[in-house]
Amino acid sequence: MARKYSLCRAAAFTIAIAGLGFGCTGKDSGADTETLTVEGRGGDTAKWWEKLPRAQWANYERVAEGLEWFEAYRVFEGVYAIYEPGQFEEVISFLIVGETRALLFDTGLGIAKLRPVVARLTDLDILVLNSHGHYDHIGGNYEFSEIGGLDVDYARAQAKGAEHEYVAEYVSGDWLWKQTPDGFDPEAYEIKPYQVTTTIKDGDIIDLGGVRLEVLVTPGHSPDSICLLDRAGRRLFTGDTFYLAPLYAHLEGSNVADYRASIDRLAALEPELDHLLTAHNVPLAEPAYLSRVSAGFEAISSKSAAYVETDGAFEYQFDGFSIIVPATEP
Repeated sequence: MARKYSLCRAAAFTIAIAGLGFGCTGKDSGADTETLTVEGRGGDTAKWWEKLPRAQWANYERVAEGLEWFEAYRVFEGVYAIYEPGQFEEVISFLIVGETRALLFDTGLGIAKLRPVVARLTDLDILVLNSHGHYDHIGGNYEFSEIGGLDVDYARAQAKGAEHEYVAEYVSGDWLWKQTPDGFDPEAYEIKPYQVTTTIKDGDIIDLGGVRLEVLVTPGHSPDSICLLDRAGRRLFTGDTFYLAPLYAHLEGSNVADYRASIDRLAALEPELDHLLTAHNVPLAEPAYLSRVSAGFEAISSKSAAYVETDGAFEYQFDGFSIIVPATEP
């Protein structure tokens, strides 16, 4: 049985970080102290929807109009972001379409059926991979017949789904603002179990026909976290390993040392990348953030960064993101 997810919901605020001057360009400002601002995943749950629509979405062509719950956008040719702005997570799943088949990276919350949305975007066979097994990324897995996953205990446990009592909070109160689809009953919400049909491992190449994606195993946020690297397209699909908001290294199953090692690995790829495609709030971020997060973990380890206590954890604020670690770290 999957356990309830305890997700910290950090409000936006500003803090002075001594000796760690990250600016928007990623360069050290040279100042002893710099004031930095970061927003949580929509901020506190109270009226988080007032931040919507997020300006970045106006840069992309909206496709498959008339969807009841989802919004779909063409981010690049053959790359679609499927966005769920009606729930606090503002989760984004990505459909990557090749010449011979397509890959769906995450399946969202399971509040509405995802397969009909995907069918409007491509008629190719679909392989599902999950960036990791948290509820907001696996909710629609049960709708698909071909699912890849890591051979690790955590991934196997998450495939069993989550009964209503473990996820009820996430479809109640201020977690929702948008009208849910006809037929959706929040009192019956659950994460349905699914069957992993293909085992994947680090370094695997998934050939979609004209698009080749490399699996990078990046534990830290969770034991089963992965990213997908499109070397030819100079793109990295980061899942929850990076996005422009608080990065969770404090959850049950998270590991700070693993997270830092994964970020360091990704930061080494920065010169090869033009875009990060992220799983919450907005679809794109600059690759330069990877080295900034790496520096952030170093600052936490060396105790040169300030923190605030957030829901019993330590939150370290940087420019555009924060890192939340257990109160026992570093």
